[in-house]
Amino acid sequence: MGDLARLSGGSFLVMGRAGMDLYADPPGTRAEEALRFTTALGGSAANIAVALVRQGCRAALVTRVSDDAVGRFCLRQLDDYGIDRRHVQVQSGDARTSLALVETRAVDCQSVIYRNNAADFAMNMADIEAVDFAAHSALVATGTGLAAEPSRSASFRAFELARAAGLPVVLDLDYRPYSWPSALMASVACARAAALADVIVGNDLEFDVMAGSAGKGLEKARSLSAEGARIVIYKMGEKGAITLTPEGEFATGIYPTRALKPTGAGDSFLGAFLAALSLGHPVRDAVLRGSAAAAMVVARVACAPAMPSRAELDEFLASHPGPTA
Repeated sequence: MGDLARLSGGSFLVMGRAGMDLYADPPGTRAEEALRFTTALGGSAANIAVALVRQGCRAALVTRVSDDAVGRFCLRQLDDYGIDRRHVQVQSGDARTSLALVETRAVDCQSVIYRNNAADFAMNMADIEAVDFAAHSALVATGTGLAAEPSRSASFRAFELARAAGLPVVLDLDYRPYSWPSALMASVACARAAALADVIVGNDLEFDVMAGSAGKGLEKARSLSAEGARIVIYKMGEKGAITLTPEGEFATGIYPTRALKPTGAGDSFLGAFLAALSLGHPVRDAVLRGSAAAAMVVARVACAPAMPSRAELDEFLASHPGPTA
C-alpha cells in the first residue's frame, strides 16, 4: 500500500473529468425559464483540483478535453486556477467535453449532464505512462473514469504505477448512473479499484452500489477497512459521516448552513480533507475541515469558484458554533 506520510509533500495528481458548468442566473431560476446563464469550470476531478489549490496544495490534472470551444474554455480555466495541465490532452474528432446545465436551488434542483461521447473517456495508457508518478505525493482518482474504455484500463494502469512509486491512492467513488451500462458493472469495477486504494471516500448510495445491495454499504466500507484500506469515509449527507481506520471508527456531524444548492459538496470535502492531512492534521480534524468546506460550497453559487481558501475555511471554523452531534 502507499505511504500516507507522502501526503505531506502536498502535490496531488488528480485523474478524471473536467467540464463546463452553465448556471441558470439569477440564483433560484429554473433552467427552462432562464434567459441567461453564467459559466464555471466543472467536473469532479477538476473541482477537486481547484479545492486542493485553494487550500494551498499543488494539483496536476490528467484527463482529455475536446478540440473545440468548450475544451478550450476548460484549459483556460485550469490555467486561471493554477492547476498544472501538462497531462491534459486534447481529443480530436467528435468527442465532446462534459457540459452541465445546473440550477442554484436548494430544493428540487435540476442538473442536466451532457456526456455523449465524453472526451475524458478517451484517456488512454499512453497518457498515464507519460506521467512521472514519483514527482507527486498522491494519486486521486474518481470512479467515473472507470465507467468506459479506454479510460477504465488507463485508470487501473495509473493505480499500478502509483503503487509502484509508493504513492497513496485516493479513490472518490463518484458514482454517476448515467455513465455506466449497468449498476452491476459499476459494482465490479469500483470494488476492484477500492481494493487497490489506500483512502476511499463515498456516500451511502455509492457504497451500496459497490456492495451490490441496498443497505449493505456500511458493511462493505467496514470490510474494505478490515482488508487494508487506511482510511474509509462513509458519508451520509445530513447525518454526517462514519470514518474507518485501522485504529477504529468514529462518527462526525455536519456544519449546518443555509444551502443554495446541493452540488459541489463532495468535491470540496475531499479537497479540504486531503489538504488537511497533508498539513499533518489528525484524521478526525481533517474530516471536520472537509465537512466545513462542503458546508461553505453549498452556500455559494457554482462549484469550482465556490471552493474556499484555507484562510476562509479557518475563519469559518473559528466563527461557526461547531458540527452537529
